[in-house]
Amino acid sequence: PIAADGKKHTPRSTPAVIEHELVRDLAEKNTSKIVLLVADGLGGLPLEPGGRTELETAATPNLDRLAARGTSGSSVPVLPGITPGSGPGHLGLFGYDPLEFRIGRGALEATGIGFELGPNDVAARGNFCTLDAAGSISDRRAGRIPSAESFRVVERLQAVTVPGVEIFVRPVKEHRFVVVFRGPGLSGAVADTDPQATGVPPLAPQPLDAAAARTAEVAAEFVRRSQQILADEPQANGMVLRGFASRPALPSYEELYGLRAAAIAVYPMYKGLARLVGMTLVGEATTLSEQLDILASCWNDYDFFFLHFKYTDSTGEDGAFAAKVKRIEELDAVIPRIEALSPDVLIVTGDHSTPSRLKGHSWHPVPTLLAADTCRPDGLDGFSERACLRGGLGIFPAKHLMLLAMAHALRLGKYGA
Repeated sequence: PIAADGKKHTPRSTPAVIEHELVRDLAEKNTSKIVLLVADGLGGLPLEPGGRTELETAATPNLDRLAARGTSGSSVPVLPGITPGSGPGHLGLFGYDPLEFRIGRGALEATGIGFELGPNDVAARGNFCTLDAAGSISDRRAGRIPSAESFRVVERLQAVTVPGVEIFVRPVKEHRFVVVFRGPGLSGAVADTDPQATGVPPLAPQPLDAAAARTAEVAAEFVRRSQQILADEPQANGMVLRGFASRPALPSYEELYGLRAAAIAVYPMYKGLARLVGMTLVGEATTLSEQLDILASCWNDYDFFFLHFKYTDSTGEDGAFAAKVKRIEELDAVIPRIEALSPDVLIVTGDHSTPSRLKGHSWHPVPTLLAADTCRPDGLDGFSERACLRGGLGIFPAKHLMLLAMAHALRLGKYGA
């Protein structure tokens, strides 16, 4: 590359690349098993000053017992004060710096439902929403319409065409769908059309740079023609588009860590993220119990297992404090089933915090628990936000969690002489 001074400069490796090269060099194979259990949006806040969070309110005897055996801390998904989306939050947990490896939500959703993105594709995650008579959003998720209803609405959108591009509209789950635009010269640098609020109309697609102007025009025309078709729908009579993106290039878990990695998730977006980092999607589950059945059935075939539990996040987004407490207790109840498989390392954490009080993602560090025979116990006897702030892991970047997992699984050799 030629710099502004006219001289040729050799590109410098980024910190993420240097860390990945180090991990590749130090990674060692053995028979140890690692389980990463992600309770989406796990962290919370008290409803009143001095009160308890959802995690502190829940009865979690199994997680408390694990905390006494292991070591705990608070992970920062991106940077202090930065509120992450689910994509960056999970990338950090998987050991990819979310500031250097950026994946749009559209690519995650499309890949998660098995849509193979090509080199000329731009995908966006769609939410059906409810518009009032004035065209303003009255419900950002169209009442979380059932998947069967959403599939019917998506079928109506197959009639939408825009000159110069191919359009693929696919259902995902409940109010979510994916739209893929295929054609030359398209770019994912288009702003979301979701205003993240009710009482206002959806935003128009806006290009974030000159190269994305054509894509924004295509998206706007797709929305306009779709709205005409959806006008008579009782709930899903509008849409917002988020996370415009092309397929990213990421090193796989096998390349990076030498791990045969399995993903057991219910929601397509998390399946998509797992596929993009080279994990194998295992089984089809709709409940946490079924996910544990799948885990047991494939235990001998993989070294690393990513289990995703969505409902600690969705209850938080709904502002349902008591419901999130119940979901945390549901998660706690399956811990003995995981322990029965004798994982060498068991990690319980979240990709971000979703306090019911805020009804959305937040910047707060995420409670994290790592249990292994190689742990240095930190004296805690419970798993909660307050306890984790006193834990032996301290407050640490989430992108370092996989390094800790590999070390406790005795899968990292010594650095230097």
